[in-house]
Parts: sequence; structure tokens; C-alpha cells
Amino acid sequence: MAKALKPADLRAKTIDELKTLLVDLKREQFNLRFQRATGQNEGISRVGVIRRDIARIKTIMGELVNKNAVGASASTGKS
Repeated sequence: MAKALKPADLRAKTIDELKTLLVDLKREQFNLRFQRATGQNEGISRVGVIRRDIARIKTIMGELVNKNAVGASASTGKS
């Protein structure tokens, strides 16, 4: 994953796909933090990109959950 993820691409994915992508990014973030702590400064600029990607995924997952919750309450007649 060399480039930042685009919100339109993320919105096209399902929640399960977003969860697996989130786990992968968190694992990569951990590895980069570990490299920085041990003095291996490879890909240090990638840390910021990963942080923003994680935030994007969490935001879109929240939007999807809210949209599903609103849709479910509207179909049952609750307000």
C-alpha cells in the first residue's frame, strides 16, 4: 500500500472488508512504530499516511453503521 486510500474506494467496500483493512493497517502501524523504536527509519513518512487512513476507515464505518441504524428504525416505524 504505497498511496493513501481514497474515501470513494472505501465507501464501495463492505463493513467486513473495512474491518480486515483496518486490522492490516494497525498491524503495519505497529511494525512502523517498532522500526522507529529500534532505529530503523525506513518508511517513516508512511506513519502519517497510515494514521489518516485508519481515521478514514473508522469514519466511513461509523457512517455505514449510522446509515444502517437509521434505515432499520425507519423501516420499523420507530423515531
